[in-house]
Amino acid sequence: MTPPDAPHLIPAPLAAEQDGGRLALDERTTLDAGPGTESTARWLRTALGAATGLPLADGAGPHAIRLRTGTGHPEGYRLTTGGPDTAVAIEGGGPAGVFWGAQTLRQLLGPDAYRRAPVRKGAARDLPRVTIEDAPRFGWRGLLLDVSRHFLPKDDVLRYLDLLAAHKLNVFHFHLTDDQGWRIEIARHPKLTGTGAWRARTKWGHRASPLWTDTPHGGFYTQDDIREIVAHAAERHITVVPEIDLPGHAQAAIAAYPELGNTDVVDTAALTVWDTWGVNPNVLAPTEAVLRFYEGVFEEVLDLFPSTFVHVGGDECPKDQWKASPTAQARIQELGLADENELQSWFIRHFDRWLAARGRRLIGWDEILEGGLADGAAVSSWRGYAGGIAAAEAGHDVVMCPEQHVYLDHRQAPGDDEPVPIGYVRTLEDVYRFEPVPPGLSPEAAAHILGTQANVWTEVMENRSRVDYQVFPRLAAFAEVAWSALPAPPARDYAGFERRMTTHYRRLEALGVDHRPPAGPHPWQRRPGVIGRPLEGTPPNV
Repeated sequence: MTPPDAPHLIPAPLAAEQDGGRLALDERTTLDAGPGTESTARWLRTALGAATGLPLADGAGPHAIRLRTGTGHPEGYRLTTGGPDTAVAIEGGGPAGVFWGAQTLRQLLGPDAYRRAPVRKGAARDLPRVTIEDAPRFGWRGLLLDVSRHFLPKDDVLRYLDLLAAHKLNVFHFHLTDDQGWRIEIARHPKLTGTGAWRARTKWGHRASPLWTDTPHGGFYTQDDIREIVAHAAERHITVVPEIDLPGHAQAAIAAYPELGNTDVVDTAALTVWDTWGVNPNVLAPTEAVLRFYEGVFEEVLDLFPSTFVHVGGDECPKDQWKASPTAQARIQELGLADENELQSWFIRHFDRWLAARGRRLIGWDEILEGGLADGAAVSSWRGYAGGIAAAEAGHDVVMCPEQHVYLDHRQAPGDDEPVPIGYVRTLEDVYRFEPVPPGLSPEAAAHILGTQANVWTEVMENRSRVDYQVFPRLAAFAEVAWSALPAPPARDYAGFERRMTTHYRRLEALGVDHRPPAGPHPWQRRPGVIGRPLEGTPPNV
């Protein structure tokens, strides 16, 4: 077989065989969609129909693109072009596999297949004769997008779902609430968006920066917006996992409803939606009224998101207010808890039981390990590998997203040209050599690694273009790590990946992605004079 990078596919498939021939789609090309493949047929007709100018009418025969489901891995597929009885055949182990095969077909048609109209006669119609066998390594291949620190309009979110689909990523972790803004309409608590979605000004750069943007910032998604986002994702076989942060990262909610905070310690009525970055001391009060409030929030969230998993945050919850609060101390005594860490665990366990009773599963950041991990809870391991290892060895499911490797807000290169440089340098090659399953993990524990996720925190990303710059091209490398059967990190063929990226950059540019160029940022992508927080050296492997 020829190497799987021969057609410049990203992520690399398990196997690809070419015979050197070519074929072309034309006005005779039809779509022959079997049961379970209807959403892929709709997508092909919309995306490839626009780029090629072909109608892609329904029909079988030798000129058809035939879509079928069969057996095998539900996300796996076999794609054949130039067969004896059809132009293109995609057989998936399930509907998702057919869709991922269609993404590969689009890549085979060349970068012009990513445009919204034909750019020349016969554009995006030429195909190599190839047989591809493929299936993903992990079932959870995710991207977190933080829309709280900087809001992204609905159309930008829909666009990012399309970009995830183009890279065979299947989980969209939607970070909807934080200290700096509440972004989802909750009908029974209208001030969450009436007040909590807006801040008067915004820190410009890292929190140590003296600069501010005095333009008020905010926005939120109506429940119909959320339904549209979830449906758009489902058509692309992407699961949207909502995150509603508790008991920390809650100042926007407390600003809207001051009774949610520790009113016996601070004047919560004086709090506003936070306008800067960092770990905020204002956390939820451990009261029955707060539990009932958030149960009401989650009732509406569950109506909007069919995802099995619901993320509750659970990270970066300072305990100072609880230590000073007579109400919190009385709650600790009443519940027979040892300390404030166990009080946080009580919060998480409550919602673990509440979600489980409704057929859902709680997932939270690795701080939920402190004070005892809730039964049935899953962990997003962000501070390193250690939390994920501990959780997996204890029999809990884990999504690996260590900040030292896959936080895409971290800078991509050394030097002063990188805009608002944050964290350690994480180059395209560094991300390509990331390994989600740490060595030494027992086979039983490794089976609890659901997959991996890259995270995009938007404190210093004020708009879509800045998000594009931080995410791409590194998301392409991450997608290959999450999907492909790669060797150990030192043995990975990064030079071959770079060769394939020469074509992939053209795909990204056809999609209008403002990616970081290989040679460094364009002048308009720089942010001279805006302070970041670069860290030097090699990140710790923890």
